[in-house]
Amino acid sequence: MKAIIKFLPIIVLAGLMIAGQDALIAAPLATIAAIIIARFTEHLTFKECQSAAIKSVTNIIVALFILMFAYAMANSFMSTGVGASVINLALKAGITARYIAVVGLLSTAVLSVATGTSWGTFAACAPIFLWLCHIVDPSCTTDGCLLLVTCATAGGACFGDNIGLISDTTIVSSGIQGVEVIDRIRYQGVWSIMCLIAAAICFIIAGIVMGLPTTHADTSAVMSTIPDSAMEYLKTKRPQAVDLLSQVGTDNAVAMYMIIPLILVIVLAVIGLNTFICIGSGILSAYILGLPAGTTSFAKGGLQKYLDMCMSGFSDAGSWVVVMMMWVAAFGGIMAAMNAFDPIAKGIVAISRNVRQLMTCNGLLCIIGNAILSDEMAQIVTVGPIIKDIAEENIEASEEDMYRIKLRNATFGDAMGVFGSQLIPWHVYLAFYVGIAANVYPLYKFANTDFIRYNFMAIIAVASLLILTFTGLDRFIPLFHLPKEPDVQLKKNVKKEDAITA
Repeated sequence: MKAIIKFLPIIVLAGLMIAGQDALIAAPLATIAAIIIARFTEHLTFKECQSAAIKSVTNIIVALFILMFAYAMANSFMSTGVGASVINLALKAGITARYIAVVGLLSTAVLSVATGTSWGTFAACAPIFLWLCHIVDPSCTTDGCLLLVTCATAGGACFGDNIGLISDTTIVSSGIQGVEVIDRIRYQGVWSIMCLIAAAICFIIAGIVMGLPTTHADTSAVMSTIPDSAMEYLKTKRPQAVDLLSQVGTDNAVAMYMIIPLILVIVLAVIGLNTFICIGSGILSAYILGLPAGTTSFAKGGLQKYLDMCMSGFSDAGSWVVVMMMWVAAFGGIMAAMNAFDPIAKGIVAISRNVRQLMTCNGLLCIIGNAILSDEMAQIVTVGPIIKDIAEENIEASEEDMYRIKLRNATFGDAMGVFGSQLIPWHVYLAFYVGIAANVYPLYKFANTDFIRYNFMAIIAVASLLILTFTGLDRFIPLFHLPKEPDVQLKKNVKKEDAITA
């Protein structure tokens, strides 16, 4: 009964979000409910709950700063011509509505590996691919093309966050399990690429089945495809989007060298520089290169105007998404402080009959924890130690085999956190993506569920990881297989065998 009561705050959070309440209402109410339950079940004082909440928020401080920089970079790339240069290049290559989703998937997958951040990648690419989608298919909001491209861009952005050498989630999930990041990347590399290829095929098939247009865009008529009322809205709410659209075309196309800031971000990330340096270099170089391109200026307050635009990005993020994420993190900290997951951990050991079943349950626990905490990093740092203890305390194996178990646990924590977040309607990840998408393309009212509908990358990654673990089919994927029994065994089974022998 006590264990069930501990889950009441989760029901409050999920119920309010599903009912359509804003996260800034749902998260604080759920946090208050968690404090009350923690006091009732664990006799935690308000001060102890406060400390747990603050500690949890501290864990995501870096992510919050990345988020604000991501918004600023999105504004910069839209106004200076970086986004337009990519769009113009794509149009010259002959990209049509039918295949833009797969291009978005692969492009964001590469960029996310290079930058190590799905948020920064989506913020950089959303203004590019959502408006490119609009240009090649003016009916994209009604024929499904927009949501297909949106899901492809979101799913691809998560690819590098799950396997990137400089990804925060990759680093943290590996560190918690005690494995080297490079070992982790090598271990899951083939599986990750297979998931990406499968998702790309799905997006190609979806574009064909949906009957999306295969005609090439008339760039000279870009502005005329947007209704006057929508253009007035853009001028008021998102002037950077107007800048981007005005730079696309044959007569007024922006200089192609404005693609350099995006390339610079990728190159610096590959070298291994800090994420802030990578994103900051994109913002700075976009301004500098914009001077000869005519998209930025220094005289007559041009520099101040650019700084104000970046500041508006910080403001847009801080006015809602950052505050909301802080509340969700606080909620997760209190839930962890009252050991809400302990009954589940004990249940996993009880129902598992072999190592594969136990490891599959560990994967399920990660995605359940992600749904409960509504934050992938909170899940990694909260559930990660739990699945680590479950494995180490209940599996008997050699040091080498146990290391492979730890590698799978690290993959679970990261993949179920990053990709799993794409499949949970009330998750802060989706709230962030909705905020970015609405900011750069306000002609469509995005909902959290829109990012789930066609998110083949996330669906394939989550489903395949669980299925491969449970069935043992992972043995057909190079480097990715779990150790076989009896090389590894549950300690409770060893004790039974010893008792029978005795």
